[in-house]
Amino acid sequence: MELKTILQLILGSILILCAVAIIIVIILQEGHDAGLGAITGGADTFFSKNKARSVDAFLARWTKGFAAVFIVMVIALNAIDRFMA
Repeated sequence: MELKTILQLILGSILILCAVAIIIVIILQEGHDAGLGAITGGADTFFSKNKARSVDAFLARWTKGFAAVFIVMVIALNAIDRFMA
C-alpha cells in the first residue's frame, strides 16, 4: 500500500470515530428548556441544578474538543488528497 492510502485510512478512521463521539456527546447534553420542570412536576433542587451545569459544562468542553479534532482531520485529509502524489 502507498503512504497516501495508509494515511487516508488512518485519518478517515479517526474522522469517523470523532463524528460518532460528537453525536454521542451532543445527545447526552440536556436541553435548555427553562421552566418545564415545574410544569411536568419535576422540582429541581439546588444540587441537581449545579450537577446538571457541571455535567453540561463538561460535555460542552468535550464537544468543542471533538469538533476541533474533526475539523483538523477534514483539513488533513483534503491536504493529503490534494498535495500527495
